[in-house]
Amino acid sequence: MSPARILIADDEPDSRKALAELLGRWGHAVQEAADGAEALRRALERQPDLVITDLVMPGMDGLWLLRAIREELGDVPVILLTGRGTIDTAVEAIREGAYDFLEKPVDPSRLRVLVNRVVEKMVTLQEVAALRHSLRQKDADGAVIGVSPAMRRIYSLVEKVAPSKTSVVITGPSGTGKEVIARTIHNLSPRRDKPFVAINCSAIPASLMESEIFGHEKGAFTGADQRRLGCFELANGGTLFLDEVGELPVELQAKFLRVLEEEKLRRLGGKTEISVDVRVICATNRDLKKQIEAGLFREDLYFRLNVFSIELPPLCERREDIPLLAQHFVERFAAEAGKRIRGITPKAMDILQSYSWPGNIRELRNTIERGVILCDGDMIDESHLPPEMEPDDSAGAVIKLSLGMPLREVEKEYILGSLRRNKGNKSRTAEILGISEKTLYNKLNRYIADAKARNGDATLA
Repeated sequence: MSPARILIADDEPDSRKALAELLGRWGHAVQEAADGAEALRRALERQPDLVITDLVMPGMDGLWLLRAIREELGDVPVILLTGRGTIDTAVEAIREGAYDFLEKPVDPSRLRVLVNRVVEKMVTLQEVAALRHSLRQKDADGAVIGVSPAMRRIYSLVEKVAPSKTSVVITGPSGTGKEVIARTIHNLSPRRDKPFVAINCSAIPASLMESEIFGHEKGAFTGADQRRLGCFELANGGTLFLDEVGELPVELQAKFLRVLEEEKLRRLGGKTEISVDVRVICATNRDLKKQIEAGLFREDLYFRLNVFSIELPPLCERREDIPLLAQHFVERFAAEAGKRIRGITPKAMDILQSYSWPGNIRELRNTIERGVILCDGDMIDESHLPPEMEPDDSAGAVIKLSLGMPLREVEKEYILGSLRRNKGNKSRTAEILGISEKTLYNKLNRYIADAKARNGDATLA
């Protein structure tokens, strides 16, 4: 058991020192405090892994300390020591977030169980944090890189579902990194040392799908000259990832469901059942509910798979992540190409952040790879980006309008915004707006005259 930093708060010196000595013999680093105020000060100076506090103390008591620690340090576990007549208060403290309570005199065996549980959880959280950091560092496709609220929600969902065996359905547009998220779930799970087997249901002919998933025996069909293990057996003990699960043939879905429920399968042409222990993660960019309505996907299989769902947003909905992702790809591809490229110019980054990204992260990755190839200096600029990304009339200019703005002002903002979008080209702007160049010049001259009049009024005032 790993050593923990434990803070003991008790106003009775003998009781406090006896407890500290016991915990010290178990290998833990112990700090002592004689009251709640001193305990909080010590906790803020050196955040402990566990706080053990007497409930009844003069001044700042254990309940006060619990609330203060909750407010200042968040989820540091607190175990309360109670005497006779304080059980009701201890139960109330549990409702307020205390980890547990022990009656005095403390039973060493019970204390050790509680401390060990806290330490085990602490070690697990540290491992998860370290692994998540490692995964982000190794994530070549950038799917788990980001600081946007959407990505924070995904981190939270992934961490919560990873330790279980629960089936997961990952949805989202093509190119958002669904397989990378599936691998992250696997790598954060107790199955991380077992196989991760991925299969793309849309890439396998329907005639071969059954053999691919469930395997076959020698002689099961023409050309089956030897036994072959299917994906379920190859993933035994680990995780099976089915990409584009909506493409799974309807005639195989009943057999697939039976394997999920019974954890047994029979190879094509086989006579015996084989036990398998597999966690299934699926991904799709289709609406499976519409597939069900169309008779292309079994409803019972949908509910069996969709125990837990994670929806990945398109890149255009997490634009604040684009600089991080772009820099990640710059560093990756520059290292592979042996180039010393430091980053992306502000103007090029503005273009990246205003682009719609129909291909999502995959398209961004390809764009940066192209930029690295073309770049001969130390910064990728707008000339290294694909021509179609340059702002033009097809890019969909955006103007901001206030409610209640007069129609004349709306027209003015639209015309001036279009002119800026076309870099001052008046003939091109007039063509896009569907007006003559003369009309455009007249409107622009009127705007100039209005501006001069306003400036004149300001001077007179």
